[in-house]
Amino acid sequence: MKISQYIYALLIAGAVFHTPLHASDLMEIYREALEQDAQYSAARAAHLAAQEKLPQGRAGLLPTITLAGVRRRQYIDIQSVGGATVPGVVRPSEVIIDNTSVTITATQPLYRKENFVIYEQSKIQVAQADSQFIIAAQDLILRVAQAYFDIQLALINVEVAVAQKKAIGEQLAQAKRNFQVGTATIVDTHEAQARFDLALSQEIAMLSDLEFRKRALQQIIGRLPDNLVRPTENSSDLLNLKYGSMQDWINVAEQNNLALKVQQSVYEIAKQDVERAKAGHYPTLDLVALYSDQKGVGGTVTGRPIDLTSKEIGVQLSFPIFQGFAVQSRVREALATQEKVFQDLNNTRRNSVLQVSQQYLNVTNGIAQVKALRQAVTSSQSQVDSTKLGQEVGVRTEVDVLNAQQLHYSALRDLAQARYNFLMSKLRLEAEAGELDEEDLRQINESLSIRRSAIGVSSSHQQDPSSVSRVQ
Repeated sequence: MKISQYIYALLIAGAVFHTPLHASDLMEIYREALEQDAQYSAARAAHLAAQEKLPQGRAGLLPTITLAGVRRRQYIDIQSVGGATVPGVVRPSEVIIDNTSVTITATQPLYRKENFVIYEQSKIQVAQADSQFIIAAQDLILRVAQAYFDIQLALINVEVAVAQKKAIGEQLAQAKRNFQVGTATIVDTHEAQARFDLALSQEIAMLSDLEFRKRALQQIIGRLPDNLVRPTENSSDLLNLKYGSMQDWINVAEQNNLALKVQQSVYEIAKQDVERAKAGHYPTLDLVALYSDQKGVGGTVTGRPIDLTSKEIGVQLSFPIFQGFAVQSRVREALATQEKVFQDLNNTRRNSVLQVSQQYLNVTNGIAQVKALRQAVTSSQSQVDSTKLGQEVGVRTEVDVLNAQQLHYSALRDLAQARYNFLMSKLRLEAEAGELDEEDLRQINESLSIRRSAIGVSSSHQQDPSSVSRVQ
């Protein structure tokens, strides 16, 4: 049974892609994961093992040849062997005979119902393994994309936390100056100090979360990621869907959903198990050929060895009569298992429809949310510009500018979250339809309009937000 080109490409991908010195964009991380991810490597080994089911199932239809050899020594009490006593001749009390034999037996099944069923099952098992391996490949794409986007979002959260801390720090400094000149009370200073301490704790939490996200990607690629590229805002990165309506996606999923294909294979195997159990009622017919060369046989009867060579060929028919109702019991068991698997298939089909519907709604709603948040980012940027202008003419303070910048960073963070959620929903929708592959990941990677920037963020709590590149 031939493996599809897609599966073949997945099998050799780990051998042709080498780990880059400095991983950068999403595709480079994915190619590295093809080689390094332990979960995917285990799935690849399981797929290779499953391919052996076919030759094992075919073996029941092919001849079997056995070679048997025996070498033994017989000690025969001559008194127990019949024969006339010769006067004056003393017969030995014991005779030693060396016996050797070589037997070659060849059996070709002509009709064995169970063997035919096993062969059909082996073909279904190989097809099932193919689907399971593609599922593992799609799962790798989803895990890599999720880990990559989680790091990017964690970076944005750090930047927002730094911006918030700086703005509150300026407010704290101003409150202390006002208290010193007598224009504010100590309560204002304590309130500003409390807000600053809270912002500081949030920054620490965001730095910790960033480190955790990096470790999650490390589990996939086998090393701590560094020098990741940073996506920038691109108004054209809302990729078009392959199909226009939810029902179109549901129809495609009913044909291509891989989890559904796996469960259909399980159901087909269960149906074959019923036929396999019924095979206990069927006769078996074999063609048997035998060649035997024996030396030193017959000593037990005649008291002296003889040589014997025999050749046999014929057919052997065996018909089961009664086996204690075991066959009937196995048939009932197989029928009950078939019904159970059939209901599991129905449940998988319904769950597929539900997942496709959910991911489709996530994608369509995500598009609307991203567009709305883009407008919010534009508005917040206008607020920053107008506040800076107000500061220049004396109607706004430095704190007002920092607060406006903080709101702008928060809007950028919300937009990034919405974009990454949209992209992940799109990938999951493709996976539910059974059409997710490397090309989908490449399109997303190209749509991000990337630029390089290291992911390392200083843990210093006094980091200047202007030193951290803006992310979107």
